[in-house]
Amino acid sequence: MEIVSFHSIWTLVIFVCFIVIALWAYSGRRKKDFDEAANLVFADEDKSQVKTGEDNK
Repeated sequence: MEIVSFHSIWTLVIFVCFIVIALWAYSGRRKKDFDEAANLVFADEDKSQVKTGEDNK
C-alpha cells in the first residue's frame, strides 16, 4: 500500500467521522440536552440576585 493510498483512506475516514458527529449533534433527540446546557449559564443568576444587608442597594 502506497502512502498516497493511506492518506486518501485516512482522509475519507476522518470525513465520515465528521459527518457522523455533525448528524449526531443536530439530531432532534439531542435538542433537549442542548437546550438544558445552553441555559446553565443563567442557573446561577437567580442566586446572585438575592443579596442581604448593605449589598442590596
